[in-house]
Amino acid sequence: MNRRDVLLGAARLTPGIIAGAAAMNVEAETPSASAGSTRKLKIVVTGGHPGDPEYGCGGTIARFTALGHEVVLLYLNNGAWPPTPAPTRIAEATKACEILKARPVYAGQINGHAILDNDHYEAYQKIFDVEKPDAVFNQWPIDNHRDHRAISMLTYDAWKQSGQSFALYYYEVSDGEDTLQFAPTHFVDISETEPLKRAACYAHASQTPDRYYEMQDSVARFRGVESGYKRAEAFIRQIQGPYDIFPMAGIPTR
Repeated sequence: MNRRDVLLGAARLTPGIIAGAAAMNVEAETPSASAGSTRKLKIVVTGGHPGDPEYGCGGTIARFTALGHEVVLLYLNNGAWPPTPAPTRIAEATKACEILKARPVYAGQINGHAILDNDHYEAYQKIFDVEKPDAVFNQWPIDNHRDHRAISMLTYDAWKQSGQSFALYYYEVSDGEDTLQFAPTHFVDISETEPLKRAACYAHASQTPDRYYEMQDSVARFRGVESGYKRAEAFIRQIQGPYDIFPMAGIPTR
């Protein structure tokens, strides 16, 4: 074999090598995508109080659990606030989670008195070390309620400390009253799961659900108009995350 034959052979091999390398790069960027249809995912949804995850993305939670994925609702506190005691709020959250087939977890802070310091950041990080989520849905940091802002910062820090190892998204609640300046990147159709979302929100009977559910449902109807669904929940993806969880989970988005 002379030099000309070697060069011609290399030329024939090059397209295959390039294609193979490209395929390897795609797989490296989305390490779990090929297993999305078979592997069950763990999703954590954070909230300043019991009820926040249910109101903000209860329809999407119901879609995840209907597909067999595990969902954990991580509440910053137990929601106790005079005259409603902690046992009442915890019982309501338990009922809401049962409706959505999710599991409640509490970060142990006190309603209306959120603390952001090194000890609390480290304690919060330990929850994620235990849960090891594939994706987290977090409260939006530009929010009028300090507990919402607090858990947003705690969660963002946990994501950074993990090496940005899980997908991170933000959701909205009570736009205008709580969430401000929210510009979605993803819309999820909740037209069929809205009844479950409603039931989970109304499980928080001590929290005037007639008022708050109507407010949140108006947001879902508006997001539906934007996305072409009857009702939708909207999210902002943290673009530095390792992958988009929705196609992995089998949930289409717009």
